[in-house]
Amino acid sequence: MTNIAILASGSGTNAQRISEYFAGHPAIKVKMVLSNKPDAYVLTRARQLGIPHQVFDRRAFYETNIIAELLKKSEISYIILAGFLWLIPVNLLETYPHKIINIHPALLPKYGGKGMYGERVHEAVIRAGERESGISIHYVNDKYDEGDIIFQARCPVMSGDTPATLAERIHELEYRWYPEVIEKIVMNFK
Repeated sequence: MTNIAILASGSGTNAQRISEYFAGHPAIKVKMVLSNKPDAYVLTRARQLGIPHQVFDRRAFYETNIIAELLKKSEISYIILAGFLWLIPVNLLETYPHKIINIHPALLPKYGGKGMYGERVHEAVIRAGERESGISIHYVNDKYDEGDIIFQARCPVMSGDTPATLAERIHELEYRWYPEVIEKIVMNFK
């Protein structure tokens, strides 16, 4: 069994979709959900799905090996970011080379980087007059949204779109593709 851990900072819709997708999977299991926010709704979703979950603070994440040791002890093979907003520290990047995966709600390399998440991304895409947007699934490195791109899916930006209406189409792409791409990566490297 290949165990994955999900790191999330927010409501956890992608974390829930991933967890449901792998529920009962013969080779892949969501073993834990970790969050840097004690009030993140992703923790409620994890509890409802019966997935062990834990909260950590900035000091534990950046100044100690607590998280790396927890992941190793739990036999985690892959870390999946699902709306996790902190830069991943070097100790985790070295422990999990090419095994930390993120999803971004735009077609990288455009509209990525520190502070570019959620509605901010969709606002920037619309403001720039882009005709299409989409999702980028990529490996994580030591910079925001600059790791090697694994997969992209596109959708149109419609005349009259608001950040909310564009976000709906982006979410559909995320829910459709993120679990499948994770599965392909894990199964190809078993």
